[in-house]
Amino acid sequence: MLNSPSRHRFFPLFLFVSFVGFAVATASAAQTKTIVFFGDSLTAGYGLEDPYTDGYPARIQQKIDAAQLPYRVVNAGLSGETSAGGLRRVDWILRQPIDIFVLALGANDGLRGLEPSVTQANLTAILERVRARQPNAQLVVAGMMMPDSMGEAYARDYAQVFPAVAEKFHATFIPFLLEGVAADDDLNQVDRIHPNAEGHARVAETVWKTLAPLLGESR
Repeated sequence: MLNSPSRHRFFPLFLFVSFVGFAVATASAAQTKTIVFFGDSLTAGYGLEDPYTDGYPARIQQKIDAAQLPYRVVNAGLSGETSAGGLRRVDWILRQPIDIFVLALGANDGLRGLEPSVTQANLTAILERVRARQPNAQLVVAGMMMPDSMGEAYARDYAQVFPAVAEKFHATFIPFLLEGVAADDDLNQVDRIHPNAEGHARVAETVWKTLAPLLGESR
């Protein structure tokens, strides 16, 4: 048993070590940055058995962890979301500190045949709010395309929305979120709209090519 003088020496040392440990843990948490994926069912992982593991945002987190980068991914995808719906809920998402904001909305607008100019106005308004609330956040815009079965003119005008929005905000641009996945039966669920687990892995690769340099990762 420690005698009284020893206990007096022990407790300050214990408190000091505990404080240092707490300070390091707090500093580590403070240094972790946040990436928000703001999208629809493609982001939410609709139809996957385990979207928290197989969805493309989760796979991005896995890549981040493997590279030991100080980022955490927030999946703010909502199935059925349109650009107008995203505009209505974005303020709630912006209550947290955000370092990278990935805008992946617009697919449902296209499937519903909404006027591209309306989609563009909504996406623009979303990013204006991000800029106002999180002025230091890096912006990423994920492009989307519609098949010519929607009408060649519509498909063309729709596809032009996303690079235009990205250019306006000097955002990093992903030309097509579903590159190499769209219309591939092997990579999609039976609805031929939502990627399966393998399809999400492909989407993650597409996103990672653009996102990795923003995180300081060379690969």
